[in-house]
Amino acid sequence: MVPLRFRRSSQTDPMPIRRKRVLTDIARLSSTVCNPFLTAFALLVLMTHEIAPTTTAFWLLLFSSTFFTSIGPMFFVLKMYLDGRITDLDMSIRSEREAVFGTFVIFYILGTITMALIHAPTILIATMAGYTTSALVVQVITRSWKISTHAVGITASIVVLLFLYKLQPLPFVVLIPLVGWSRIYLKAHTFLQVLAGTALGVVSVLLFFYLFHIIT
Repeated sequence: MVPLRFRRSSQTDPMPIRRKRVLTDIARLSSTVCNPFLTAFALLVLMTHEIAPTTTAFWLLLFSSTFFTSIGPMFFVLKMYLDGRITDLDMSIRSEREAVFGTFVIFYILGTITMALIHAPTILIATMAGYTTSALVVQVITRSWKISTHAVGITASIVVLLFLYKLQPLPFVVLIPLVGWSRIYLKAHTFLQVLAGTALGVVSVLLFFYLFHIIT
């Protein structure tokens, strides 16, 4: 029979609690750092640096693209949160997402049109069109299901970077399962919702890169 003092020690052992807190912190950090606004912003910084012929063109392309994919939508979400129209910045409640994503679609459409009007490189226009389509698909799906936009954002960004830099960004592919795990661990999404978001991220990039003859 196990002595009483050892049984009490095992019951109050803080290690499982500490381990759970560490995993929760890692999940929250991964989810925050790799949120769709920041992944889009990071991608567009790298893209415009790669494709812009001059410094002036770099800043024009960067501001024009990130305003419609990151800056504008992010401030819109913050305003919705401050007004109490959404319960949290992740829009965890599915019913709150529909109107928000409808606005995102408008942002992305305007961004794609802007890229075309300023004669941006084809790969940037195709990327913006992919964002537009992804936002539209998410907006439609959100009416009945809660697809993971974190998975869409990180996957699409990594796929585009692989086209731009070949194998150099390959180690960053690990971010896709890491972000997916974080959303599942935080109970923000199910495995299928994360998987669907990942698939949408891949398909949206491949589709528009094919339509714009970036890949054949």
